[in-house]
Amino acid sequence: QVVPYCRKHWMPVIILANTRSGNNMGETLLGEFKILLNPIQVFDLSKISPAKALQLCTLLPCNTVRVLVCGGDGTVGWVLDAIDEMKIKGQERYIPQVAILPLGTGNDLSNTLGWGAGYAGEVPVEQILRNVMEADGIKLDRWKVQVTNKGYYNLRKPKVFTMNNYFSIGPDALMALNFHAHREKTPSLFSSRIINKAVYFFYGTKDCLVQECKDLNKKVELELDGERIELPNLEGIIVLNIGYWGGGCRLWEGMGDEPYPLARHDDGLLEVVGVHGSFHCAQIQVKLANPVRLGQAHTVRLILKSSKMPMQVDGEPWAQGPCTVTITHKTHALMLYHSGEQTDDDASSVSEQDHVREQTDEDV
Repeated sequence: QVVPYCRKHWMPVIILANTRSGNNMGETLLGEFKILLNPIQVFDLSKISPAKALQLCTLLPCNTVRVLVCGGDGTVGWVLDAIDEMKIKGQERYIPQVAILPLGTGNDLSNTLGWGAGYAGEVPVEQILRNVMEADGIKLDRWKVQVTNKGYYNLRKPKVFTMNNYFSIGPDALMALNFHAHREKTPSLFSSRIINKAVYFFYGTKDCLVQECKDLNKKVELELDGERIELPNLEGIIVLNIGYWGGGCRLWEGMGDEPYPLARHDDGLLEVVGVHGSFHCAQIQVKLANPVRLGQAHTVRLILKSSKMPMQVDGEPWAQGPCTVTITHKTHALMLYHSGEQTDDDASSVSEQDHVREQTDEDV
């Protein structure tokens, strides 16, 4: 709590809650945290931007603050962007470590960092705060995704995104694009995580019939660290920074029946996989198939030579014409890893997290 700096090893916590996430769960949590903590530590992100809220860090002892973000992965990305702005302003020593309380539908980053796939009120807020205080500091790679449209006379600036989770082209992005368009039209229908997943499933099976993304391998070129990759017959390519994808599936490991190095989120490497279509995506999610593993790389370049294809970065989808997509390392974020409650898929990554903690103890 915000009290005079008289305690040794004092770690103040700031709560940033997105009240638009998780079927009003954010609103409820906001009230509970305000009762438990000093209200000055609790911020509603629908009323104040993360950049303004995080200025509280500059009034507290250096390298002590922990921030709990209550929201989906999109909200976490918004907060991490604001922290990057603090670095640019020369406030490096006030950078907080970030924990996640997953609300909403897209929580793959939260799952990767041990905070679970979705919070529904099952853990009391006192326990949540204890988990935040006991969590271990780790690093998360963040990536720059630059999309440059084809053509010498194109005067528009390249689109630039920051990626924490994944980039994709093909059926995965098409589902996100259809879902996004549908939600824009009728937002009231999308308050439930179960309904959201059902709509996603509908668009997946619809795409399976339409096959809008077929022959992707004839339309794109892929380079990993400057080396051209021969593509098999594919409908989609997914570039991963984190272990989880698609609402709780460990995509790179697949069924786990082949020895591949674990996906890590702090090694400066991206994992690149291909999928044969949305039905293949569904098979991977229920562990009936493996992805087509195309390789790992520090830099990924993808050239879309012809036609218009759906693309997405961290759940933000769009339709894209001929272009070059270049993904390069941007920075690290200081995150908190919760090792308490693991999903059954997580056991394989425990040793990886221990290794990460050993590496980052001196940095955090």
